[in-house]
Amino acid sequence: MRKRFIRWPIVVLALCGGPLQAETPPVRSVDRVDLGRYVGKWYEIAAFPMFFQRRCVGDTTAEYAVRPDGALSVVNRCRTEQGFDEATGKAWTVDGTGNAQLEVQFFWPFRGDYWVIGLADDYQWAVVGNPNRKYLWVLARSPRPGRESLDAALRAASAQGYDLTQLRYTEHAAAPATP
Repeated sequence: MRKRFIRWPIVVLALCGGPLQAETPPVRSVDRVDLGRYVGKWYEIAAFPMFFQRRCVGDTTAEYAVRPDGALSVVNRCRTEQGFDEATGKAWTVDGTGNAQLEVQFFWPFRGDYWVIGLADDYQWAVVGNPNRKYLWVLARSPRPGRESLDAALRAASAQGYDLTQLRYTEHAAAPATP
């Protein structure tokens, strides 16, 4: 009778799904967002492809304004093959997050996480994501941010563990998107 030797490290690796890897730390929002400086128009510079933006071919913007009830109004707009699409929603800040985490709702009863995970000191660029890293938007106050600003925004996203190979850059008729 032959003895069988079990190679424990191989069995453990097989049961665990492979070699041990360092776990990616959770996504963190910035410490604080001054909503008075954040409101206004933002240009989408790049984003992960999203189902609800599937018809957008360029000129994507988001505009935020403070509502009388203290929430934010959100107007997302993009160019399509047929003209322009617009979606209007509402956002609420999450208590205890320094206004850096919001819940956004475009149609009831569904809400989504909107976390500002990177923000320039001068509010000229922002990176928005969510805790499960399925959504990512790189926004700027101009349709063509400078290379230094774009690189800083991309570093902020990368530092949070986002896979930047999924990014799709947005074309703007006023200015070509930065690749």
